Amino acid sequence: MPSVVVVMGVSGSGKSTVGGLLAQRLMVPFLEADDLHPAANRAKMAAGHPLDDEDRRPWLMSVADWIRRATHDGQGGVVACSALKHEYRDLFRQAGAGVWFLYLALDRATADRRVAGRMDHFMPARLLDSQYADLEPLRPDEPGLTVDATADPRTIVDEAVRTVREIG
Repeated sequence: MPSVVVVMGVSGSGKSTVGGLLAQRLMVPFLEADDLHPAANRAKMAAGHPLDDEDRRPWLMSVADWIRRATHDGQGGVVACSALKHEYRDLFRQAGAGVWFLYLALDRATADRRVAGRMDHFMPARLLDSQYADLEPLRPDEPGLTVDATADPRTIVDEAVRTVREIG
């Protein structure tokens, strides 16, 4: 089985919900990667400005460090993280053996609706343009599964657990 599952996708795809449920099912720690964003990143996004790679670098390194620790101590884990670009996912795979991705694919209209309906979140709906511009879906050579993010979260988790057990 993978040591760490990264639940990835654009804002509003359900990463936190699915990731939390998956971590419970797998009985491993859960990390909401947004919690690792520096205050400057949160402020920039809240002001409606997209992050660039320079902004993301320290955050991505923090997520990679968490993956490294989770892999090294044998505990494993689940991370909810946008992981939009292939190069970010490469960084995570280099951080620990057995990193696997669950990509929650979501159409733009549904993402807009979900993000607009969230309360008390630093990511405004107008930044979805930048996320979709950066989004590089999973490539065939990347370990993982792509699912429709409009499905029920428990159905997504069931499919992910079934797939993880088949590859394990």
